[in-house]
Amino acid sequence: MSRCHARHGTRREARHGTCREARHDTCREARHRTCQGPRYRSLFRIPEFAPLFLTGSAHTAAQTVAGLGLATLVLRATGSPLLSALALFGPSLAQLLGATTLLSAADRLPPRAALSGIALFFAVGTAVLAVPALPTWAVFAVLLAEGLAASLGGGVRYGLLNEILPREAYLLGRSVTNMSTGVCQIGGFAAGGLLVALLSPRGAVLAGAGLYLAAALLARLGLAARPPRAEGRPSIAATRRANALLLSLPARRRCYLALWVPNGLIVGCESLFVPYAPERAGLLFVCGAFGMLVGDTAVGRFLPERLRARLRFPLQALLAAPFLLFALDPGLPLALAAVTVSAVGYGASLLHQERLTALVPEELGGHALGLHSSGMLAFQGVSAALAGTLAQYASPRTGMVLLAVASLAVTFLLARADRRETKKSAEPGTVNLVPRSPV
Repeated sequence: MSRCHARHGTRREARHGTCREARHDTCREARHRTCQGPRYRSLFRIPEFAPLFLTGSAHTAAQTVAGLGLATLVLRATGSPLLSALALFGPSLAQLLGATTLLSAADRLPPRAALSGIALFFAVGTAVLAVPALPTWAVFAVLLAEGLAASLGGGVRYGLLNEILPREAYLLGRSVTNMSTGVCQIGGFAAGGLLVALLSPRGAVLAGAGLYLAAALLARLGLAARPPRAEGRPSIAATRRANALLLSLPARRRCYLALWVPNGLIVGCESLFVPYAPERAGLLFVCGAFGMLVGDTAVGRFLPERLRARLRFPLQALLAAPFLLFALDPGLPLALAAVTVSAVGYGASLLHQERLTALVPEELGGHALGLHSSGMLAFQGVSAALAGTLAQYASPRTGMVLLAVASLAVTFLLARADRRETKKSAEPGTVNLVPRSPV
C-alpha cells in the first residue's frame, strides 16, 4: 500500500516528516511527500507533464527516423562517410552558435507558441530535405537552420519542464524523458531501418516530417498558454553574461565538461554505424537505444542516493570501454553486445545533471539546462565531424577505437580533478561554499 494512504502512523513519525502525517491531504497533494520520493506514475498526474512528454517523444522519433534516412541518402549520393555522419549529427554543431546567441530567448518567449512553432519549422524543413536532387549544400543549409532552432527549443522545453515539476521531482522527470528518448530511438531507428530497406531513404525522411507535424499539434493542443518566464528582450549580450556566470565556478565547469565531452565522443562513435555496417546500422542504433533505456531506468529509479556520487565517473567510463573491442574487428553479435553495454553508461548523465542542478543559481535554472542541452548536442556534432574525418582517412572501426580512448582519458582527468576537490573540501578548517546567485 502507498504510504500516502497509511492510517496508523504515530505522532512521532509525523513530527519527523513522514508521509503518514498527511491525514487530511489528498493523494495529489501528498505525492511529493512520500518517504521514497516521487514515483513515475505520480509525474503523469501533474498537469501538462503528459503533453510535454508526448511532444518530446514525437520530436525524438522524428529525429531518428528522418536522420537515418537522410544519412543514407547522403552516403549514396556522395560516398562520403564524413558527410553521412554530419547529416545524422551535424545539426548539433549549429547548437553551439545558438547557445551563444539565442539562448536568452528561451525564457522570454511563451513556451507553447515557441515549442509548437519550432516543431512546425522542423516539419517544413525536413519535408524540404526529401525533395529529389536537392544539392548537398542545400541539405546542410537546412540542417544548419534546424540546428539553430533546436538550440532554442531545448532551453524552452527543459525550462518548461523545470517550471511544471517541483524541484525534488525534476531528476525523476528527466529520467522519464531520457527513457522516452531511448524507447523512441529504438522504435525510430527500427522503423527508419525498415523504411529504408522496404521503401526508400526518402520515404523515411518524409515520415520524420510527419512526426514533427504531430509534435507541433501536441504542443499546441496539449499545453496551456503561459506567459514568458522572464521579461525583457532577448539579446546576445544577455545570453553571454548568463553563460559566463554559469561557467565561472570550477565545479560547474566540470559538470558541464562531464556532460558534454565523454558522451559526445561516444556519440561520434555511433555516428559511424552507417559507414561501418550500412545494412545493419539500424540494428546497432536499436541496441544502443535499448542500453540507454536500461541505464536510465536503473539510475533514475533504483540507484541508492548514497552511491550516486561515487558512481558518476565509473559509470561514465562504461560508455567508452566496450568500443575498444572494435579494434579486434568483432562479428555482428559481439558488436551488438558491446554497443548495448556501452549505452548503459549514458545513465551517468543523470547523476551529472543532479550535481549540476545543485550548483546552479535558482534564477538561472532554465538557462543552465538549455546551455547543458545545447553544449551537449554541439559537441556531439563536433565528435561526428571528427569521427567522419577519421573514418575518411583510416576506417570507421579505427575512428571508433580512437574516440573511445579519448573519452576514457577525459573521464579519468575529470574524475581525478573531482577527487582532489573532494579531498580538499574535507580537510579540517575548510569551508565549502557554493554560490547560489550572482555576487
